[in-house]
Amino acid sequence: MAEIDRHGNESIWDSAAAGWAKWEFALMEALTDATEQMLDAASIDAGMHVLDLACGAGSQTIRAAQRVGASGRVIANDISSSMLDFVASNAALAGLSNVETLHGPAEGLSGCGLHIDAATCRLGLMLFQAPLDALDAVRSVLTEGGRFAVLVFASPKDNPLLSKTLMIALTHAGKPPPPPGAPGLFALSDPERLLELFEKAGYADTKIEQVSARLSVASVDEALTMMQEAFGVYRALLADLSEKDREAAWKDIRECLEGFSVDGSVDADMTLLLASGANPKA
Repeated sequence: MAEIDRHGNESIWDSAAAGWAKWEFALMEALTDATEQMLDAASIDAGMHVLDLACGAGSQTIRAAQRVGASGRVIANDISSSMLDFVASNAALAGLSNVETLHGPAEGLSGCGLHIDAATCRLGLMLFQAPLDALDAVRSVLTEGGRFAVLVFASPKDNPLLSKTLMIALTHAGKPPPPPGAPGLFALSDPERLLELFEKAGYADTKIEQVSARLSVASVDEALTMMQEAFGVYRALLADLSEKDREAAWKDIRECLEGFSVDGSVDADMTLLLASGANPKA
């Protein structure tokens, strides 16, 4: 995927915010166990101050806020102000008063005066232009001994629904797969590179493991609508196509989704990498 500047990223995710908010809590069902494992890896507990990076519409933010309780707080950070509006609304609907929002790029965290006990990032770090800078910035606001845990997609072969449909979108957009390390769904799918980034950013006690998930959507049409409305990466790839060419791309993606259909629903296994590290004590 061609690189997108900060303002381009913000525009893309602002345009996808309503769709992502509509579908995020359905996607949460597939990621329930993985999300809990991420919160465990960050050692999130009652009374803590937690940063949730690239928070989206905030389903994992809410889980963290429920863990820390009334004596703690969670700061939801995203480059999209529209996403943060949904976070605030969803937190209020959940009866939570311990969620705050912070708009801006992750790389700018070091200058915002935050002091946090733990941090998380679910399926966001691989899309960052400079993940090492983001890791550095998080560590700069993290208390000594505090942990940062992230979830990213594992290899394309371990995520066939995403990898096959993404390749269709790339082909229709006339773009090659992104080179290793460039922002994209599988940019951090190499466990060694992911751990290397944590270590380069100065984290200690780094850990990594594979986490399984299973996506289940009621129908092929519903799965296609979800991708069209919520998946910002696909929207960005197809944005410059004519309406006719964009329709052709989505038609081919729908045909691919039919290959994952069982008794009408779409079901696909996913594999994630869960990486974490601690801010070393002085």
